[in-house]
Amino acid sequence: MDRDWMRKRLTAFEALEDHYWLLRRANAATSEVRKRLFEAEPTVVKILRTLDPRLLHTEVLAEDDWQGLTINTSAVRRGIGILADMDEWTTRLAPDAPSLPADRLHPWVWDAARTFWESRHYRAAVHAAATSINAHLQDKLGRRDLSDAKLVQEAFSDKAPETGKPRLRMPGDPTDPGVQTRQRGAHQLGQGAYFALRNPAAHEVGDLAEQEALEQLATFSVVARLIDGCQVMTQR
Repeated sequence: MDRDWMRKRLTAFEALEDHYWLLRRANAATSEVRKRLFEAEPTVVKILRTLDPRLLHTEVLAEDDWQGLTINTSAVRRGIGILADMDEWTTRLAPDAPSLPADRLHPWVWDAARTFWESRHYRAAVHAAATSINAHLQDKLGRRDLSDAKLVQEAFSDKAPETGKPRLRMPGDPTDPGVQTRQRGAHQLGQGAYFALRNPAAHEVGDLAEQEALEQLATFSVVARLIDGCQVMTQR
């Protein structure tokens, strides 16, 4: 709904009402104002019914030979009141939603991203987080020959460890289907995070929206926790 437009139409109608009664009390001609009131009434009725069908128990405007023009002032003012508070209702009456405190992301992510985040360089914050995870993974595996997605691919590979190529393994029985599923998922998620998030953060221009960047940091936080929780397997 266009609340600003609705508010303007109702307040304009209310101003016409006030002008009409001023003219009535002064015994001045009211024909022009009455015309404008009747022209505005259909839109006012539509707005009020949209806001709350219960607002209109009677017509907004009524006219008879004995009482002249009567105006349902209370309905119009209630409509203006609803519009004045609707934004606050959205905030104050919305169901509680979970929040994601950035400083509770995995330390590999937040410690690297914090300085950029605080200066509102959100794309740089994501890139820093990805770079940090890469460095920690290189240290964990003792490898400097690979980085980013290729390193993740080698780390979570289902191949047996080789000389100079240790692997990461999820804790638990490697024959357990649940452990195997987590292993494959970590492999795919880690690669996906670097392909879909790190590479654009490194090479594209323009900054990210704050919410989008936070979601990307959260993704890397999951990747970091998976890596951090894995065991390093070396060739026997």
